[in-house]
Amino acid sequence: MADVRPFAAVRPARELVSIMVSRSYDTYLPSERNARMKANPFSFLHIINPGFKYQKKLSGQERFEMVRNRYLEFKEEGNLIQDPQPCYYVYQIIDRDGHTYRGIIAAVSTEDYQNNVVKRHEDTLAQRETLFTEYLHTVGFNAEPILLTYPPNDPLEEIMDQVVQVRAEYEFTTTFRDTHYLWPVSEAAHVKGIRSCFAAMQQIYIADGHHRCASSVRLAEQMQENPLGEGQDSYNFFMSFLIPESDLRIEAFYRMVKDLNGLSKEALLIKLDEFFRIENRGVSPYAPSKKHHFGMYLDGEFYSLYLRKFKVEFQDALQALDSQLLLDTILQPILGIKDPRTDKRLSYHSEREGKFNIKDAVDSGKFAVGFSMVPVNIEELKAVADEQLTMPPKSTYIMPKLRSGITIYEF
Repeated sequence: MADVRPFAAVRPARELVSIMVSRSYDTYLPSERNARMKANPFSFLHIINPGFKYQKKLSGQERFEMVRNRYLEFKEEGNLIQDPQPCYYVYQIIDRDGHTYRGIIAAVSTEDYQNNVVKRHEDTLAQRETLFTEYLHTVGFNAEPILLTYPPNDPLEEIMDQVVQVRAEYEFTTTFRDTHYLWPVSEAAHVKGIRSCFAAMQQIYIADGHHRCASSVRLAEQMQENPLGEGQDSYNFFMSFLIPESDLRIEAFYRMVKDLNGLSKEALLIKLDEFFRIENRGVSPYAPSKKHHFGMYLDGEFYSLYLRKFKVEFQDALQALDSQLLLDTILQPILGIKDPRTDKRLSYHSEREGKFNIKDAVDSGKFAVGFSMVPVNIEELKAVADEQLTMPPKSTYIMPKLRSGITIYEF
Protein backbone atom coordinates (compact mmCIF):
# COMPACT_ATOMS: atom_id res chain seq x y z
CA MET A 1 0.00 0.00 0.00
CA ALA A 2 1.18 3.51 -0.82
CA ASP A 3 1.53 6.07 1.96
CA VAL A 4 0.49 9.33 0.32
CA ARG A 5 -0.30 12.17 2.73
CA PRO A 6 -1.51 15.77 2.69
CA PHE A 7 0.92 18.52 3.71
CA ALA A 8 0.80 22.24 4.42
CA ALA A 9 2.38 23.74 1.31
CA VAL A 10 4.13 27.06 1.10
CA ARG A 11 2.64 28.74 -1.97
CA PRO A 12 2.79 32.03 -3.87
CA ALA A 13 0.25 34.64 -2.93
CA ARG A 14 -2.67 34.27 -5.28
CA GLU A 15 -2.06 37.55 -7.06
CA LEU A 16 1.63 36.70 -7.67
CA VAL A 17 1.52 33.07 -8.79
CA SER A 18 1.51 33.76 -12.54
CA ILE A 19 4.67 35.89 -12.35
CA MET A 20 6.44 33.91 -9.65
CA VAL A 21 6.51 30.28 -10.80
CA SER A 22 9.17 29.26 -13.30
CA ARG A 23 10.27 26.41 -15.47
CA SER A 24 13.08 24.20 -14.23
CA TYR A 25 16.22 26.31 -13.93
CA ASP A 26 18.27 24.42 -16.53
CA THR A 27 15.63 24.77 -19.26
CA TYR A 28 16.39 28.48 -19.70
CA LEU A 29 19.19 29.83 -21.85
CA PRO A 30 21.42 32.06 -19.66
CA SER A 31 20.39 35.16 -21.61
CA GLU A 32 16.69 34.32 -21.25
CA ARG A 33 17.07 33.57 -17.55
CA ASN A 34 18.87 36.84 -16.87
CA ALA A 35 16.32 38.84 -18.85
CA ARG A 36 13.45 37.33 -16.88
CA MET A 37 15.14 37.98 -13.56
CA LYS A 38 15.99 41.56 -14.49
CA ALA A 39 12.41 42.27 -15.53
CA ASN A 40 10.63 40.39 -12.75
CA PRO A 41 11.70 40.73 -9.08
CA PHE A 42 9.06 38.16 -8.05
CA SER A 43 10.35 35.32 -10.23
CA PHE A 44 11.18 32.12 -8.38
CA LEU A 45 14.43 32.18 -10.36
CA HIS A 46 15.69 34.77 -7.86
CA ILE A 47 15.51 32.11 -5.16
CA ILE A 48 17.24 29.45 -7.25
CA ASN A 49 19.91 31.87 -8.50
CA PRO A 50 20.55 34.12 -5.48
CA GLY A 51 23.86 35.41 -6.83
CA PHE A 52 22.01 37.43 -9.47
CA LYS A 53 21.31 40.07 -6.83
CA TYR A 54 25.04 40.72 -6.45
CA GLN A 55 26.03 39.89 -10.03
CA LYS A 56 28.13 37.03 -8.71
CA LYS A 57 28.20 33.40 -9.76
CA LEU A 58 27.83 31.18 -6.70
CA SER A 59 28.31 27.46 -6.27
CA GLY A 60 28.34 24.75 -3.63
CA GLN A 61 27.46 25.40 -0.04
CA GLU A 62 27.70 29.18 -0.44
CA ARG A 63 24.99 29.09 -3.09
CA PHE A 64 22.81 26.70 -1.09
CA GLU A 65 22.90 28.98 1.95
CA MET A 66 21.96 32.00 -0.13
CA VAL A 67 19.10 30.09 -1.73
CA ARG A 68 17.84 29.54 1.79
CA ASN A 69 18.22 33.24 2.60
CA ARG A 70 16.40 34.36 -0.52
CA TYR A 71 13.59 31.87 0.16
CA LEU A 72 13.14 33.21 3.69
CA GLU A 73 13.06 36.76 2.32
CA PHE A 74 10.21 35.84 -0.02
CA LYS A 75 8.32 34.43 2.96
CA GLU A 76 9.03 37.45 5.16
CA GLU A 77 7.78 39.78 2.44
CA GLY A 78 4.53 37.86 2.12
CA ASN A 79 5.24 36.68 -1.41
CA LEU A 80 5.09 33.08 -0.19
CA ILE A 81 2.45 31.97 2.32
CA GLN A 82 2.04 28.62 4.10
CA ASP A 83 -1.35 26.95 4.26
CA PRO A 84 -2.63 26.74 7.85
CA GLN A 85 -3.45 23.02 7.62
CA PRO A 86 -2.33 19.98 5.61
CA CYS A 87 -4.00 19.68 2.22
CA TYR A 88 -3.94 17.61 -0.88
CA TYR A 89 -3.72 19.76 -4.02
CA VAL A 90 -5.62 18.91 -7.19
CA TYR A 91 -3.45 20.28 -9.97
CA GLN A 92 -4.43 20.50 -13.62
CA ILE A 93 -2.50 21.59 -16.69
CA ILE A 94 -4.04 22.09 -20.12
CA ASP A 95 -1.18 22.41 -22.57
CA ARG A 96 -1.03 24.35 -25.81
CA ASP A 97 -1.96 21.17 -27.73
CA GLY A 98 -5.14 20.79 -25.70
CA HIS A 99 -3.92 17.80 -23.67
CA THR A 100 -5.08 17.75 -20.05
CA TYR A 101 -2.98 16.49 -17.15
CA ARG A 102 -4.80 16.22 -13.84
CA GLY A 103 -3.63 14.71 -10.59
CA ILE A 104 -2.81 15.33 -6.97
CA ILE A 105 0.19 16.98 -5.34
CA ALA A 106 0.97 15.22 -2.07
CA ALA A 107 3.75 13.91 0.19
CA VAL A 108 4.90 10.35 -0.54
CA SER A 109 6.77 8.16 1.92
CA THR A 110 10.48 7.53 1.35
CA GLU A 111 9.92 4.03 2.78
CA ASP A 112 7.70 3.28 -0.20
CA TYR A 113 10.69 3.95 -2.46
CA GLN A 114 12.93 1.77 -0.33
CA ASN A 115 10.34 -1.04 -0.30
CA ASN A 116 9.72 -0.87 -4.07
CA VAL A 117 6.15 0.37 -3.73
CA VAL A 118 7.39 3.41 -5.64
CA LYS A 119 9.09 1.80 -8.62
CA ARG A 120 11.84 3.30 -10.76
CA HIS A 121 12.98 2.63 -14.31
CA GLU A 122 16.18 4.72 -14.48
CA ASP A 123 19.58 4.57 -12.82
CA THR A 124 20.84 7.56 -10.89
CA LEU A 125 24.35 8.97 -10.64
CA ALA A 126 25.81 8.97 -7.13
CA GLN A 127 27.48 12.36 -7.67
CA ARG A 128 24.20 14.04 -8.60
CA GLU A 129 22.42 12.33 -5.70
CA THR A 130 25.02 13.61 -3.25
CA LEU A 131 24.90 17.17 -4.58
CA PHE A 132 21.11 17.41 -4.47
CA THR A 133 20.98 15.80 -1.02
CA GLU A 134 23.32 18.51 0.27
CA TYR A 135 21.16 21.12 -1.44
CA LEU A 136 17.95 19.82 0.19
CA HIS A 137 19.58 19.59 3.61
CA THR A 138 20.76 23.20 3.47
CA VAL A 139 17.80 24.95 1.85
CA GLY A 140 15.17 22.94 3.77
CA PHE A 141 12.56 22.80 1.00
CA ASN A 142 11.69 21.21 -2.33
CA ALA A 143 9.91 23.38 -4.90
CA GLU A 144 9.33 20.98 -7.80
CA PRO A 145 7.25 17.80 -7.39
CA ILE A 146 8.49 14.42 -8.54
CA LEU A 147 6.18 13.09 -11.24
CA LEU A 148 4.59 9.76 -10.26
CA THR A 149 1.95 7.77 -12.09
CA TYR A 150 -0.64 5.16 -11.16
CA PRO A 151 -3.23 2.98 -12.97
CA PRO A 152 -6.64 4.56 -13.66
CA ASN A 153 -8.65 4.87 -10.44
CA ASP A 154 -12.33 5.72 -10.72
CA PRO A 155 -12.92 6.67 -7.04
CA LEU A 156 -10.00 9.08 -7.16
CA GLU A 157 -11.29 10.59 -10.41
CA GLU A 158 -14.70 11.07 -8.83
CA ILE A 159 -13.20 13.00 -5.91
CA MET A 160 -11.23 15.22 -8.27
CA ASP A 161 -14.35 15.78 -10.37
CA GLN A 162 -16.10 17.09 -7.25
CA VAL A 163 -13.18 19.28 -6.18
CA VAL A 164 -12.87 21.09 -9.52
CA GLN A 165 -16.51 22.21 -9.50
CA VAL A 166 -15.55 25.29 -7.49
CA ARG A 167 -13.31 28.13 -8.55
CA ALA A 168 -9.63 27.23 -8.61
CA GLU A 169 -7.30 28.92 -6.14
CA TYR A 170 -4.90 29.44 -9.05
CA GLU A 171 -5.69 29.85 -12.74
CA PHE A 172 -3.04 31.29 -15.01
CA THR A 173 -1.57 30.82 -18.47
CA THR A 174 2.15 30.81 -19.19
CA THR A 175 3.98 32.28 -22.16
CA PHE A 176 4.13 28.68 -23.48
CA ARG A 177 0.29 28.89 -23.61
CA ASP A 178 -0.15 26.19 -20.97
CA THR A 179 -2.93 26.91 -18.47
CA HIS A 180 -2.47 25.85 -14.84
CA TYR A 181 -5.11 25.32 -12.14
CA LEU A 182 -4.74 24.44 -8.46
CA TRP A 183 -7.39 23.51 -5.85
CA PRO A 184 -6.32 22.95 -2.20
CA VAL A 185 -8.28 20.06 -0.66
CA SER A 186 -8.79 20.17 3.10
CA GLU A 187 -12.37 18.88 3.49
CA ALA A 188 -12.17 15.87 5.80
CA ALA A 189 -14.21 13.51 3.63
CA HIS A 190 -12.14 14.26 0.52
CA VAL A 191 -8.87 13.99 2.44
CA LYS A 192 -9.88 10.61 3.83
CA GLY A 193 -11.04 9.41 0.43
CA ILE A 194 -7.86 10.43 -1.36
CA ARG A 195 -5.63 8.82 1.22
CA SER A 196 -7.68 5.61 1.10
CA CYS A 197 -7.47 5.45 -2.69
CA PHE A 198 -3.69 5.65 -2.63
CA ALA A 199 -3.45 3.24 0.31
CA ALA A 200 -5.18 0.62 -1.84
CA MET A 201 -2.51 0.86 -4.55
CA GLN A 202 0.15 -1.84 -4.48
CA GLN A 203 2.60 0.16 -6.57
CA ILE A 204 3.08 3.52 -8.22
CA TYR A 205 5.76 4.42 -10.73
CA ILE A 206 8.27 7.24 -11.09
CA ALA A 207 7.65 8.93 -14.42
CA ASP A 208 10.16 11.77 -14.05
CA GLY A 209 12.50 12.95 -11.30
CA HIS A 210 14.58 9.88 -10.40
CA HIS A 211 17.53 11.86 -9.06
CA ARG A 212 15.36 14.15 -6.95
CA CYS A 213 13.52 11.14 -5.56
CA ALA A 214 16.71 9.23 -4.74
CA SER A 215 18.19 12.35 -3.11
CA SER A 216 15.10 12.79 -0.93
CA VAL A 217 15.45 9.19 0.22
CA ARG A 218 19.13 9.70 0.97
CA LEU A 219 18.30 12.81 2.99
CA ALA A 220 15.74 10.82 5.01
CA GLU A 221 18.35 8.17 5.75
CA GLN A 222 20.78 10.81 6.97
CA MET A 223 18.20 12.62 9.08
CA GLN A 224 16.98 9.39 10.69
CA GLU A 225 20.40 9.07 12.29
CA ASN A 226 19.75 12.38 14.10
CA PRO A 227 15.95 12.71 14.30
CA LEU A 228 14.42 16.09 15.06
CA GLY A 229 11.87 14.66 17.46
CA GLU A 230 8.37 13.29 17.42
CA GLY A 231 6.22 14.79 14.71
CA GLN A 232 9.22 16.40 13.01
CA ASP A 233 9.65 13.73 10.35
CA SER A 234 8.73 15.69 7.21
CA TYR A 235 12.06 14.56 5.71
CA ASN A 236 10.59 11.03 5.54
CA PHE A 237 8.37 12.18 2.68
CA PHE A 238 8.93 13.82 -0.68
CA MET A 239 6.60 16.07 -2.65
CA SER A 240 5.08 14.45 -5.73
CA PHE A 241 2.56 15.12 -8.44
CA LEU A 242 0.64 11.87 -8.93
CA ILE A 243 -1.33 11.50 -12.15
CA PRO A 244 -3.08 8.56 -13.83
CA GLU A 245 -0.92 6.82 -16.41
CA SER A 246 -3.55 7.56 -19.07
CA ASP A 247 -2.68 11.27 -18.72
CA LEU A 248 1.05 10.85 -19.37
CA ARG A 249 2.54 11.72 -22.72
CA ILE A 250 5.77 9.94 -23.53
CA GLU A 251 7.95 11.09 -26.39
CA ALA A 252 11.25 9.78 -27.72
CA PHE A 253 14.72 11.26 -27.95
CA TYR A 254 16.89 11.36 -31.06
CA ARG A 255 20.29 9.69 -30.82
CA MET A 256 22.92 11.79 -32.59
CA VAL A 257 26.51 10.55 -33.11
CA LYS A 258 29.41 12.83 -34.07
CA ASP A 259 31.34 10.34 -36.24
CA LEU A 260 31.03 6.88 -37.81
CA ASN A 261 33.77 5.29 -35.69
CA GLY A 262 36.20 5.21 -38.64
CA LEU A 263 33.71 3.60 -41.02
CA SER A 264 32.72 4.81 -44.45
CA LYS A 265 29.04 5.26 -45.25
CA GLU A 266 29.07 2.04 -47.28
CA ALA A 267 30.82 0.07 -44.53
CA LEU A 268 28.30 1.26 -41.96
CA LEU A 269 25.37 0.18 -44.13
CA ILE A 270 26.92 -3.25 -44.63
CA LYS A 271 27.32 -3.73 -40.89
CA LEU A 272 23.75 -2.56 -40.25
CA ASP A 273 22.49 -5.10 -42.79
CA GLU A 274 23.27 -7.92 -40.36
CA PHE A 275 20.46 -6.87 -38.04
CA PHE A 276 18.19 -4.71 -40.20
CA ARG A 277 16.33 -4.60 -43.47
CA ILE A 278 17.42 -1.26 -44.88
CA GLU A 279 15.54 0.95 -47.30
CA ASN A 280 16.90 4.20 -48.67
CA ARG A 281 14.11 6.78 -48.44
CA GLY A 282 16.09 9.48 -50.20
CA VAL A 283 15.47 13.09 -49.23
CA SER A 284 11.88 12.45 -48.08
CA PRO A 285 11.74 12.76 -44.28
CA TYR A 286 11.12 9.43 -42.59
CA ALA A 287 10.07 8.71 -39.02
CA PRO A 288 9.33 5.19 -37.74
CA SER A 289 5.80 4.28 -36.71
CA LYS A 290 6.30 0.79 -35.27
CA LYS A 291 8.26 -0.83 -32.47
CA HIS A 292 11.64 -2.22 -33.57
CA HIS A 293 11.67 0.13 -36.57
CA PHE A 294 14.23 2.94 -36.62
CA GLY A 295 14.85 6.00 -38.71
CA MET A 296 18.36 7.02 -39.73
CA TYR A 297 19.64 10.16 -41.42
CA LEU A 298 23.06 9.80 -43.02
CA ASP A 299 24.91 11.80 -45.67
CA GLY A 300 21.88 13.74 -46.87
CA GLU A 301 19.46 10.80 -47.02
CA PHE A 302 16.86 9.16 -44.81
CA TYR A 303 16.81 5.41 -44.22
CA SER A 304 14.36 3.03 -42.58
CA LEU A 305 15.83 0.20 -40.51
CA TYR A 306 13.54 -2.76 -39.75
CA LEU A 307 14.84 -5.30 -37.26
CA ARG A 308 15.30 -8.77 -38.73
CA LYS A 309 12.98 -10.83 -36.53
CA PHE A 310 15.16 -13.95 -36.54
CA LYS A 311 18.27 -12.11 -35.33
CA VAL A 312 17.31 -11.13 -31.79
CA GLU A 313 15.69 -13.15 -29.02
CA PHE A 314 14.57 -11.01 -26.10
CA GLN A 315 15.18 -12.35 -22.60
CA ASP A 316 13.48 -9.60 -20.61
CA ALA A 317 11.54 -6.36 -20.90
CA LEU A 318 14.70 -4.28 -21.17
CA GLN A 319 16.12 -6.12 -24.16
CA ALA A 320 12.84 -5.59 -26.02
CA LEU A 321 13.01 -1.83 -25.46
CA ASP A 322 13.92 0.09 -28.62
CA SER A 323 16.41 2.36 -26.86
CA GLN A 324 18.22 -0.73 -25.54
CA LEU A 325 17.96 -2.48 -28.90
CA LEU A 326 19.55 0.49 -30.67
CA LEU A 327 22.33 0.47 -28.08
CA ASP A 328 22.92 -3.30 -28.37
CA THR A 329 22.87 -3.54 -32.16
CA ILE A 330 24.27 -0.22 -33.42
CA LEU A 331 25.62 2.27 -30.93
CA GLN A 332 27.93 -0.01 -28.97
CA PRO A 333 29.09 -2.74 -31.41
CA ILE A 334 29.25 -0.66 -34.60
CA LEU A 335 29.72 2.96 -33.60
CA GLY A 336 31.83 2.23 -30.52
CA ILE A 337 29.72 4.07 -27.92
CA LYS A 338 31.09 2.45 -24.77
CA ASP A 339 29.07 4.28 -22.13
CA PRO A 340 25.88 6.01 -23.30
CA ARG A 341 25.87 8.15 -20.15
CA THR A 342 29.29 9.69 -20.59
CA ASP A 343 30.45 9.26 -24.21
CA LYS A 344 30.85 12.76 -25.64
CA ARG A 345 30.37 11.46 -29.19
CA LEU A 346 26.73 10.70 -28.38
CA SER A 347 24.09 13.36 -27.93
CA TYR A 348 20.37 13.21 -27.13
CA HIS A 349 17.76 15.63 -28.40
CA SER A 350 14.02 16.04 -28.20
CA GLU A 351 11.98 18.36 -30.37
CA ARG A 352 10.27 19.52 -27.17
CA GLU A 353 13.57 21.05 -26.06
CA GLY A 354 13.60 23.45 -28.96
CA LYS A 355 13.63 23.67 -32.73
CA PHE A 356 15.88 20.65 -33.17
CA ASN A 357 15.85 18.92 -36.54
CA ILE A 358 17.73 15.68 -37.16
CA LYS A 359 18.42 16.60 -40.80
CA ASP A 360 19.74 20.09 -40.07
CA ALA A 361 21.95 18.77 -37.27
CA VAL A 362 23.68 16.27 -39.57
CA ASP A 363 23.80 18.59 -42.59
CA SER A 364 25.54 21.21 -40.43
CA GLY A 365 28.46 18.83 -39.89
CA LYS A 366 28.04 18.75 -36.12
CA PHE A 367 26.89 15.13 -36.29
CA ALA A 368 27.57 12.34 -38.78
CA VAL A 369 24.41 10.31 -38.24
CA GLY A 370 21.13 10.51 -36.36
CA PHE A 371 18.61 7.87 -35.28
CA SER A 372 14.93 8.10 -34.38
CA MET A 373 12.50 5.60 -32.83
CA VAL A 374 8.93 5.38 -31.61
CA PRO A 375 8.36 6.43 -27.99
CA VAL A 376 8.31 3.97 -25.12
CA ASN A 377 4.76 3.24 -24.00
CA ILE A 378 3.56 3.09 -20.40
CA GLU A 379 3.32 -0.71 -20.40
CA GLU A 380 6.96 -1.01 -21.43
CA LEU A 381 7.97 1.46 -18.73
CA LYS A 382 6.08 -0.49 -16.08
CA ALA A 383 7.44 -3.83 -17.29
CA VAL A 384 11.03 -2.61 -16.96
CA ALA A 385 10.31 -1.22 -13.47
CA ASP A 386 8.46 -4.38 -12.38
CA GLU A 387 11.47 -6.50 -13.34
CA GLN A 388 13.67 -4.04 -11.38
CA LEU A 389 15.65 -3.20 -14.49
CA THR A 390 16.73 0.23 -15.66
CA MET A 391 16.46 1.82 -19.08
CA PRO A 392 19.33 3.38 -21.02
CA PRO A 393 19.63 7.13 -20.49
CA LYS A 394 17.15 9.36 -22.29
CA SER A 395 14.75 6.57 -23.13
CA THR A 396 11.74 8.75 -22.37
CA TYR A 397 10.77 12.39 -22.63
CA ILE A 398 7.73 12.60 -20.39
CA MET A 399 5.08 15.27 -20.25
CA PRO A 400 3.95 17.21 -18.29
CA LYS A 401 7.01 19.20 -17.33
CA LEU A 402 6.25 20.87 -14.03
CA ARG A 403 6.75 24.44 -12.84
CA SER A 404 8.89 25.30 -9.85
CA GLY A 405 7.30 27.09 -6.92
CA ILE A 406 3.58 26.36 -7.32
CA THR A 407 3.71 24.32 -4.13
CA ILE A 408 6.75 24.09 -1.84
CA TYR A 409 7.39 21.26 0.60
CA GLU A 410 9.41 22.18 3.69
CA PHE A 411 11.53 19.73 5.67
